[in-house]
Amino acid sequence: MSSPYKIAAVHTLGCKVNFTETSMLAKQFQENGLSLASIDDFADIYVINTCSVTENANIKCDRLVRKIKRINPDAFVVITGCYAQLKSEELSKNDYIDLVVGSDDKLRIPEIINNRAELSVITSKIDSVDTFNLSYSTGDRVRSFVKVQDGCDYNCTFCTIPLARGKSRSSSIGEVVDLVNSLDQKGYKEVVLSGINLGDFGSGTDDDCYKLLKSIEQLTSIPRIRISSIEPNLLTDKIISLISESDRFMPHLHIPLQSGSDRILKLMSRKYNSRFYSNKIKKIKSKIPNIAIGVDVIVGFPSETDDDFDETYKLLSDLEVSYLHVFTYSERENTTGISLPSKVPQEIRNKRSKSLRALSDYLKSQFIINNMSINHTVLIEGIDDKELHGYTENYIKVRVDSRGEEINDLVSVQPVKGSYDSIKGKVL
Repeated sequence: MSSPYKIAAVHTLGCKVNFTETSMLAKQFQENGLSLASIDDFADIYVINTCSVTENANIKCDRLVRKIKRINPDAFVVITGCYAQLKSEELSKNDYIDLVVGSDDKLRIPEIINNRAELSVITSKIDSVDTFNLSYSTGDRVRSFVKVQDGCDYNCTFCTIPLARGKSRSSSIGEVVDLVNSLDQKGYKEVVLSGINLGDFGSGTDDDCYKLLKSIEQLTSIPRIRISSIEPNLLTDKIISLISESDRFMPHLHIPLQSGSDRILKLMSRKYNSRFYSNKIKKIKSKIPNIAIGVDVIVGFPSETDDDFDETYKLLSDLEVSYLHVFTYSERENTTGISLPSKVPQEIRNKRSKSLRALSDYLKSQFIINNMSINHTVLIEGIDDKELHGYTENYIKVRVDSRGEEINDLVSVQPVKGSYDSIKGKVL
């Protein structure tokens, strides 16, 4: 019997790992004969791949579900991802939601829907998460995000990810190399290696993150390789040297800090202190002077004082980092942090967040200024208002007027004019 569904919409809330999985789901729906639509448009099936890092992520999901039902009251709504893993019972009681799928079965959603005789709310393998599915994004033919690792063995007191994603586990190096070569043959110019705790690749095996990166360097020829977020304690000297010596690993890293206060870092159960982090950044910048470094930071963690926050602000001001991802602390169930005393009032959390976001804008603008005298290689990704746009090796957005270049071209660009978040350039 043919499927009653003709159009599917899939949507990502959260990290790049979620994005790769959502892209795989979209590909599966297409292979099953369904057309794809935006989450904002009419569809028969809507899948939301959720995050649960903050309370705001859960709220975004709930709002999306209500919006979907306004677009199509008869839509079949599926919730998967971290929110689904952690709050399956709560979500299954929502009359607007038809299917709740845990992390293990996320990439089986089209199959689950096709094999069901009747449509009713079910949950799927919510209690345990132990499989690994190598996945990659296919939304365009320019850059592909490749999930090589999943789960986390750390127990940071603010984080629900180990509960939602399970233990650390990885693909094999051979599988990743084969996939990167396949993407290269399909015309992709860049891959972004991603994971929940990427630096922990190979945990429990003889493999490790450095061996993975070295193998990709030696056994593939894709022009650009980018590394997503990696913990400072797992960013080894060998990895730093590999990036510095390679013309294919992009000079761009995202290295979580979370707090510049050693007292708060200890309460968070992080695996480093502020001096370790500072020395790591200085070592990277000494070997790769023009590298872009992004930083995750949390404000308003329980008992964070003005002095603690000032230490964070000063550390980030003094370090040569390029931009910040600022998170306002959100109490999460099933974390140690929720039971810690001395909650920071919400208005103070918001004030500190606003202060660091302003610092981030300044750091980014300074980084752009420092790159105005340097010619860059830009991967052209799209066209807006008759301008081509793409990113430099160190991840600055660049806009250029077209002289016949096309999307997915690598072009040499001379900066002409800088703004607070991008560069206007000319093709050389």
